[in-house]
Amino acid sequence: MSERVTNGAATGKQPIDPLDVSRADLYRDDVWHAPFRHLRAHAPVHHVASSDYGPYWSVSNYRGIVEVESLPDLYSSEAGGITLADFDRDRDVRMPMFIARDRPIHTSQRRTVAPAFTPSEMTRMAADIRRRTAEILDGLDWNTPFDWVDRVAIELTTQMLAILFDFPWEDRRKLTLWSDWAGDIELVKNEETRKQRLAHMFDCGAYFQTLWNAKIDRPPTPDLISMMIHSDAMAHMEHHEFIGNLILLIVGGNDTTRNSMSALAYGLDAFPDARAMLEADPALIPNAVSEILRWQTPLAHMRRTATQDTILQGQSIKAGDKLALWYLSANRDESVFGDDADAIRVDRPNARRHLAFGHGIHRCVGARLAEMQLAILLEEMAKRRMRINVVGAPTRVAACFVHGYRSLPVEISRY
Repeated sequence: MSERVTNGAATGKQPIDPLDVSRADLYRDDVWHAPFRHLRAHAPVHHVASSDYGPYWSVSNYRGIVEVESLPDLYSSEAGGITLADFDRDRDVRMPMFIARDRPIHTSQRRTVAPAFTPSEMTRMAADIRRRTAEILDGLDWNTPFDWVDRVAIELTTQMLAILFDFPWEDRRKLTLWSDWAGDIELVKNEETRKQRLAHMFDCGAYFQTLWNAKIDRPPTPDLISMMIHSDAMAHMEHHEFIGNLILLIVGGNDTTRNSMSALAYGLDAFPDARAMLEADPALIPNAVSEILRWQTPLAHMRRTATQDTILQGQSIKAGDKLALWYLSANRDESVFGDDADAIRVDRPNARRHLAFGHGIHRCVGARLAEMQLAILLEEMAKRRMRINVVGAPTRVAACFVHGYRSLPVEISRY
């Protein structure tokens, strides 16, 4: 192997498998690149016999992930869920969500919320998103340190979620809280934090049940709660399924955009040539959005479970085996994105081939909205000739599911 992949520290009697890429420390310390590079080159479909999440297959190359995602009946989202964390029937509460359902339920429930993300809806929302983005940027102090994650990324995404749900404005940061608890699968490893996480999910469900009840006898409105109420596929969900779909939409709406906005700040500072090119030519913004999504990949993996014995790139997969589709690694696949795949290139010709939103029938339903929010942020920064300068190390999410930032100290200056 051309680079060293370290074992790290052992925990208890079980040595750490250096190719177990589910380990949270890899993402907390931003040292995931080497093991994935090795996997792509030598074992793109690799079996991990033991991990904190049990045995699983790592699918780390672009071609393998596209193959799995193209066969949703063979590789189920419903059989085992969408993360490496297994469901424990004795202690967990099942909260079904349409991304973790197979056809035909997935199809009908996805169709219910899809109208919120059509091109016409994007056009309708664009002016409001631009106004709110401008207000946030104009409220920042120049040449003074602040946390980009809190002041910009969280605030912009939380405001957008509040609009999508017609959520009380004064309580919008509850959406951030619930998203952080729901999206952190590391919390299920500890009994106390598992219970706290579940309590937050029930708080979320109770709050939204009140919003649902207030809308149930009212005419349809263009928010997600009303769309659910007035659909055959979702109007009669039982309470746990209601919570599950809320969590999906909250985490999906928060984490992809929030962490890509943070990556925008961190990544353009880390690659000054790309930043200079973008500053000189704002026409590159649409492609830069795709490139930043590719480079960051805000959800590191999704899980699938084999429904029958099969062969994947020469490896024998058994019915019931779980597979981790590492979008994070596929988006750095040298065979697709070239030898400079670890760099940000705002003029990368195939940046839109990224898998940050997944592939196939489960591709992110809100992808257009995330792209538009990122594009508007870059456009409004360009209008102000605003440059983000990172002034301290980021605090990263310590988890193998959400790939993002807890904090990012920056200053803004003019170019």
